[in-house]
Amino acid sequence: MNTRSKTKPLELTTPEFVLYEVNIDFDEASKEWQSNKKSIGNSSYKYVCQKIGATGKFCRSKCLAGEHYCSKHI
Repeated sequence: MNTRSKTKPLELTTPEFVLYEVNIDFDEASKEWQSNKKSIGNSSYKYVCQKIGATGKFCRSKCLAGEHYCSKHI
């Protein structure tokens, strides 16, 4: 019977554990996550209108409750 003291640690380099290479750009991921939100301070955010204007950016107006657009674009 193997007890905790007699068990060998798992080798994380064995083929079962080396399946995928993970390469995440956290700066880009954060930028994309914040693209449809507006900071309201204290690390809190509100969603902004999803209408994309002529400049290629979001409207930046506050969304209506439960909607993806502001009152101007609904």
